[in-house]
Amino acid sequence: MYTALLQSLNRLHPRTWDFIQLMRLDKPIGIYLLLWPTLWALWVASKGVPDFKLLLIFTLGVLLMRAAGCVINDYADREFDGHVSRTRARPLASGKITAREALTLFAALVGLSFVLVLFTNLTTIALSFGGLALAACYPFMKRYTFYPQVVLGAAFSWGMPMAFTAATGELPPPEAWLLYLANLLWTVAYDTYYAMTDREDDLKIGVKSTAILFGEADRVIILTLQVLALLCLGLAGARFALGSWFLLGLLGAAACFAWEFWSTRQREPQACFAAFLHNHWAGLAIFLGIVADYALR
Repeated sequence: MYTALLQSLNRLHPRTWDFIQLMRLDKPIGIYLLLWPTLWALWVASKGVPDFKLLLIFTLGVLLMRAAGCVINDYADREFDGHVSRTRARPLASGKITAREALTLFAALVGLSFVLVLFTNLTTIALSFGGLALAACYPFMKRYTFYPQVVLGAAFSWGMPMAFTAATGELPPPEAWLLYLANLLWTVAYDTYYAMTDREDDLKIGVKSTAILFGEADRVIILTLQVLALLCLGLAGARFALGSWFLLGLLGAAACFAWEFWSTRQREPQACFAAFLHNHWAGLAIFLGIVADYALR
């Protein structure tokens, strides 16, 4: 259904597909990785019964802000992507879309996202500016630090405190920040797998990443970060009185992490990319555990 919708949009104008690719709508993995943690927080903040309006706002917000993040990322990397085999065909790198068009699209996506936030409350609106700042600066971090994945983790996790403030009207409690920390650690882990895919090209063009920083210890560090993320989730679950179904979700995520560690033992780029994609199932397992725990308690 999703693919059919994109194909229908492509018929509207000959350049539509270029913009779909720029927003990465044809590759929804980033939507999933951003959506699941946001829904974790929304479900917990709402004690298992999220308001439909907030569910719609945050789902659409994830879609728009992920698209905006992809646009500004490709704008920042437009001089680099042409030198990386996996990205040289992207619309900005190949000249199908101009830098000005990309910035205009980014502004439009951010504007639409802000309109959605206006339907929440003042605290959530104030927090949204922090999310925008993180999303806008992340793509440029790989020029200056080996930790761009940490900034991405902060950006990908920012919807979580916003979900708490939208649902409760108050700043998130301390235990909510355990959820935030868990997702940040998890994001650094899976995006390091992603960076391992391009590590050789990145070394040639001088782009920094945790994959380069971690070197031969990459997989061990990734697994350590994933275990720490599960521990933070477990602590948060205990504070929020989540039970056995939630723990079952964490067990499912742990099985995903174990498979990723095993499948990347040769560090083949395609295997690392597959491990990155596989994290969607870990996020889904945790979300289903949270939903089931509230629904079946």
